[in-house]
Amino acid sequence: MKHEVVIIGSGLGGLLCGSILGKEGWRVCVVEKNKQLGGNLQTFARNKQLFDTGVHYIGGLSKGQNLYQVFKYAGIMDQLRLEKMEAAFDHILLENDPEVYVQSQGYDAFISNLAAAFPEEKEAITRYCEKVKDVCGRFPLYHLTMDDASAKNEVLDLSAEETIAAITPNKKLQAVLAGNNLLYSGVAGKTPFHVHALILNSYIESSWKCVDGGSQIAKLLAAEIKKQGGTIIRNCEVKKIVETGGAISHIETEGGKNISARHFISNINPATTLYITDSALLKNVYRKRITGLPNTVSSFSLHLVLKPRSVPYQNHNYYFHKEGHLWNMNDYTEASWPLGYGLYLTPDRKDPRYAATISILTPMWFRDVEQWKETYNRVGKDAERGQEYEAFKAQKTDQLLTLVKERFPEIVENIRHSYAATPLTNRDYIGLEDGSMYGIQKDYNNPLQTVISPRTKIPNLFLTGQNLNLHGILGTSLSAVLTCTLLLNDHTLADKIRNA
Repeated sequence: MKHEVVIIGSGLGGLLCGSILGKEGWRVCVVEKNKQLGGNLQTFARNKQLFDTGVHYIGGLSKGQNLYQVFKYAGIMDQLRLEKMEAAFDHILLENDPEVYVQSQGYDAFISNLAAAFPEEKEAITRYCEKVKDVCGRFPLYHLTMDDASAKNEVLDLSAEETIAAITPNKKLQAVLAGNNLLYSGVAGKTPFHVHALILNSYIESSWKCVDGGSQIAKLLAAEIKKQGGTIIRNCEVKKIVETGGAISHIETEGGKNISARHFISNINPATTLYITDSALLKNVYRKRITGLPNTVSSFSLHLVLKPRSVPYQNHNYYFHKEGHLWNMNDYTEASWPLGYGLYLTPDRKDPRYAATISILTPMWFRDVEQWKETYNRVGKDAERGQEYEAFKAQKTDQLLTLVKERFPEIVENIRHSYAATPLTNRDYIGLEDGSMYGIQKDYNNPLQTVISPRTKIPNLFLTGQNLNLHGILGTSLSAVLTCTLLLNDHTLADKIRNA
C-alpha cells in the first residue's frame, strides 16, 4: 500500500499530525517502537490502579479555547472524559512557611486570591497578569492564526526569573508566581519568560484532568487515523531514514522492513532523527547545532497506591520547593536531593471523596543512573537492572518521602504500594537518550538557537513534537498544527481549526 506520509513516533505531535492530515484526505502510516502509543501520554496499571506517566492536568480546554479547538478539529474533543479542576488548580508550598498559596482559574480570581495572601502586592500581581497576557498576545499560533509573528521577537529574550523579580521584589511572591516551574523545568539564567507565560496562561484560562488517564487522547487520535484509512504499526523501531536523490525514499525498521511514502514526519527527538538520517543535504553546521542543544532535566517519579479511604481527595495539585531553590531545583547534591516536588492526586472511582493514588515528581539527572545505562526495560523487551539499581530506587524513595512527610504525613502513613521510575524508565519509554522530561532546554540568552523549524533541508522530511517550539500538551499540539500547515502548504489550516 502506498502511503502519502509516514510518521515516525506516536507521541501527541505525531498522532495529531496523522489525524489532521487524514482529515485532509492523506493516507497516513504511523510507526511506533513501543507497544503502547502516545509517548508522554502513556499510562500504566499497578494493583488495579491506573497511573499517568506525564499528563497530570491540561489547560485551555474550555469551549473555544486554543486546545479545545485543536482537539475539536482532530475529532476527539467530544469523546474525551474530563473533569474540571477546582477553582484553584495549583497549591504552592514553601519551606519554613505553613501557608498554602493558590493559583486560580480566571484572571480575576487569580489576582484576588493571591492579593488576599499578599495584600500589599495587589498592584504587582495585576501587573504580572498583564505582562503574561501581553506576551501571550504576541504569539499568533497560540491564538490559532498565522498572522505576522514579528511582535514576539521583542519578548523572546526576556528571562522568567528576572522578569518576575522586576515586577515584585517580594521573594515569597516570586516563589509563588513561579511555584509550578517544574512544569517547564525552570532554570536560573536560561528559562525564557514566554515559556512561563504561555504555559501558565493556559491553566489560568481553564484547568482539567483526564478521567482514567491521558492515554485516552492517544487512543482516540489513533481511532481517528484508522477511521480515515490510515495505518498504525506498533512494536516497530525505525533504524534508518533513507535519502535517495535529494528526497527521503523510505524508512528501514529494526525487523528489516522498508516503508516508503511521498512525505515523512519525524516525531522523535530531532537529534535522534539526524543520527538515523544519512544525507549530505543535512549540513554539518545544522547537525552540530541540533545535536549540541542541551536537554532539560529528567525526573524521578514515585507512584503510590493508597490504603482505601485513608486520604481525602483534593482536586488540585501541590508544588513544593526548598527555600532559595526556586530556580535551581536541578542543582542538587546527593545530600540535598530532592529540592522540591510536584504532587498529583487521583480520586477513588468507588468513593471520590478519597484519593486512590498519588504521583510525585522531582528532578533527577541521567548521570545518577548512568551506571545502568546499558540495561533496557520496556513492555515487550523486559529485563532486570539488578539488585544495586533496586537499592538505589529504594534509597531515593525514602529520601523523597522524608521530604513529603513534612507536609503530608497522612499520605506517607497510608501507602499500600509504591513504584519508582527513574530517568532510565523515561528513556526506555519516551526515547530521549538522557530521559529528559521536556526535550530541549529553551534559553532566553540565545532564543533562536533553541527554536527548531518543522522544515528540514530535505524537502519531504518534516519534524514535529515538543522540541520545536513549546512542550506540554498545548505546545506539542500547536507544533503539530505548524508542521501540517507547512507540509500541506495551507495557511488557512489554523483558521479552519479556530472555527471548527
